[in-house]
Amino acid sequence: MIRKEQDTASGIGYLIVGLGNPGTQYTYTRHNAGFLCMDYIAVECGAELKKLKFKSLVAYNIVRFGGQKCLVMKPQTYMNASGEAVREAASFYKIPPERIVVLCDDINLEVGRMRVRAKGSDGGQRGLRNIVLQMNADTMPRIRMGVGAKPEGWDLADWVLSSFSKPEGDAVASCFPFAWDGLRRLLAGDIDGAMQICNSKR
Repeated sequence: MIRKEQDTASGIGYLIVGLGNPGTQYTYTRHNAGFLCMDYIAVECGAELKKLKFKSLVAYNIVRFGGQKCLVMKPQTYMNASGEAVREAASFYKIPPERIVVLCDDINLEVGRMRVRAKGSDGGQRGLRNIVLQMNADTMPRIRMGVGAKPEGWDLADWVLSSFSKPEGDAVASCFPFAWDGLRRLLAGDIDGAMQICNSKR
C-alpha cells in the first residue's frame, strides 16, 4: 500500500529523481525518458508533481513506498545542471548518495531495453554526470532506459533532443511498468530483484 504524508524534513528516506528538460518542446524527446517515466510513476502512486521546490517539480506530499518515505522530483534546471537540484534536496533532507534513485535515458542501450545499476560511471549521461559531480559520489542507484545509439553523422546533442518515432515511443513507454516494479524492489533493499526485473526486459 502506498500512502502520502505531509512534506516535512524528518524521516525522508529516499529521493526519486527523473531526469529531463523542462518545456513542452522537449516533452517527447529521448533525453526526457526519465521525466516521462516519473510521470508514469507519479500516476501509479497518486503523487502530483506540481509544487516548485529545490529547483524542481516535486509532489505536494511525500510518498511512502512500502515503508520508505520518498520525495519524487523532476529537476527544472535543464539536464546538464540536474545535480544542483538534487544537491539542494539531498542537503535539506540529509539524504546520502546511495539513497538517491535516478531515472534517466541511456544512448548505450537499444530503445526499450533497461539497466539497473547500484552505482558506477555516468555512461555519458550528462544529467547523471552533474549529479555525480555535485554529490561528489557515484553511488546513486539508477534505472536507465534505452533510447538508441546516435546514428552516424548525427551530433549527439541533436540526437538526444530529437523526438521519438511512434514505435520508439511505445517501446520506451513499455519500460515504465518495469521501472515502477524495479523501483519498489530497490527501495525494499532488493537490488538483485530490481536488476532481474529490469535488466531482463526485452
